[in-house]
Amino acid sequence: MRLSSVFILFCAFASAAVLSIGAAWVAAGAVEESSERAIRTELDRDALTWADVDTNGLLVFLIGTAPTEAARFQALSAAGRVVDSARVIDQIDIIDSDGIAPPRFSIELLRNDSGVSMIGLLPSDVDREQLVKDIQRAVPDAPLSDLLEVADYPIPDGWDDAMDYAVSVLRTLDRSKISIEAGQVAIRGAVKNEDTRRQVEADLARRAGDDLRLALEITAPRPVISPFTLRFIKDADGARFDACAAPTVEDRTEILAAASAAGLDGKVDCRLGLGTPTNEWGAASAMGIRAIDRLGGGTITFADADVALFALEGTEQSLFDRVVGELENGLPGVFVVNATLPKPPEDAPEGIPEFTATRSPEGDVQLRGRINSEIARQTADSFARAAFGSATVRTTARVDDTLPANWSNRVLAGLEALSRLSNGAILVTPDGLTISGNTGDQNASSEIAGLLADKLGETEDFEIDVVYQEKLDPLLGIPTPEECEAQIVEIIGDRKITFEPGSATLDAATRDIMDEIAELLQLCGDIPLVIAGHTDSQGREVMNQQLSQERAQAVVNALRDRRVLTSSYEVRGYGEEQPIATNDTEEGREANRRIEFKLRRPEPVPETETTLESVEESVPTDETSQTDGAEGTGDGQD
Repeated sequence: MRLSSVFILFCAFASAAVLSIGAAWVAAGAVEESSERAIRTELDRDALTWADVDTNGLLVFLIGTAPTEAARFQALSAAGRVVDSARVIDQIDIIDSDGIAPPRFSIELLRNDSGVSMIGLLPSDVDREQLVKDIQRAVPDAPLSDLLEVADYPIPDGWDDAMDYAVSVLRTLDRSKISIEAGQVAIRGAVKNEDTRRQVEADLARRAGDDLRLALEITAPRPVISPFTLRFIKDADGARFDACAAPTVEDRTEILAAASAAGLDGKVDCRLGLGTPTNEWGAASAMGIRAIDRLGGGTITFADADVALFALEGTEQSLFDRVVGELENGLPGVFVVNATLPKPPEDAPEGIPEFTATRSPEGDVQLRGRINSEIARQTADSFARAAFGSATVRTTARVDDTLPANWSNRVLAGLEALSRLSNGAILVTPDGLTISGNTGDQNASSEIAGLLADKLGETEDFEIDVVYQEKLDPLLGIPTPEECEAQIVEIIGDRKITFEPGSATLDAATRDIMDEIAELLQLCGDIPLVIAGHTDSQGREVMNQQLSQERAQAVVNALRDRRVLTSSYEVRGYGEEQPIATNDTEEGREANRRIEFKLRRPEPVPETETTLESVEESVPTDETSQTDGAEGTGDGQD
């Protein structure tokens, strides 16, 4: 019999459904197989043989036990390169990390005109959101790109300190690369000039804690040096540079090699800069140094294209002529050589004329000795008052019109050189000019050599003995002792260093004050500080004095525990001897119980006579009497 049309239609739909399901099953199987095969290939390429793959439709399951969190992340990344990462189901276990070394956590912070980028591996326990906020607070106007990965390990020791320090550096350097690891930070950056480079390096080094290893590579454009100066000396005290400048690293290497062969020992700071008169500066300077060595000693000064050579007294004329001739012929044509062989000195008469100017650490300046005219004396006095301040200058120089014509030129050049020192002295004699002293400028010796060569000319001889001291360097931000004393007062302010009642044990509330004072005193260095203890009048006088001494000593001990150098500190206990308020009220007694920080002031040193003054006073003349009457013509600063 005939099948109904309904049955036939049903069978057609059923057949189509079966065929569709079969096709879908075959297609799904093909997708699963191809995905599984491709992911296995990617895992094998990365040598992740511990990982296995299973598929269920479009879902991909990663199975296995990863040796580390980093390996787990690598497997997930490999699968994500083949299929959409949303299809990857992570079913990877990690081997118990006890006894297994954690990964090397490191971050690089990159800052440039485009913003700040964070790249690296971060411990999972780090508050990532807070880190982002800290960086945005440090550089609020810079876009932040977060490319950090995370590993499930505890924070290593030293990580937080290194991270906090690195974030603080971001606001200091506009262009920098900061590499952070646990307990260490490496910084590479660029600044606009050499002074800024020194200041930034000093600031970064000072801010780093003792437990933080710091590597700095801060670069700056080379400065223009004018005049471009090199001055080499070899005498009984050995070989040394008063000034050294070179245009390139290669020239500096050639100059230092020649100096080392001539007897120079130790490390030398030879500045790299622009402004050399010739590309052959290194070879020319090395040739001049070798000439001094062949002469057995002397001085050679290159100031731009001018070369001044002074041989030692007693140098043979034939040797001098031969060496100087070879030097003149060997130097590039741009250089002009002026060579001098001093004549053997005759018997010197007593009372050799001299002019001295001294500048004390406190800033007081004295001008003494002889000067060649009244106009020259007034000029020197005016110049000194302009350079050092009118209130600090005292002039007692005497007029001697028999002095050489270039005497006043030496005096003014010496005063200008002295103004570049923190303290020191100049001595002008018929034979030349000597300047000595201390400075906080690493380049002061080179700059003074260039100044004197420019002011005095190539025929004049001069000596420089300038010592660089870090504590005087304003770029290092080291305060003066007086500034340290004032800043301690500011730190304490309305607060107070307190102790437990009746004892010399510091109160816990004082910890913050002591931390702040210690941080300042670490910067101040070795200063003559008196730490004085005071009490009220309650109790026996002897007991109060002993308690005040013990409390002052407790403060010193607390500073020493905070790594402050205290060898120059003095502890004094005054007891009730120096009240600052009445002891009749509780408020007054509370004010009298105190710790004071004061500088130990040096005793005044009486003025000493120069050799010239002692000679002239023993042999008075009419001229002396007349000039003595002129000594009082000043501003009454005696």
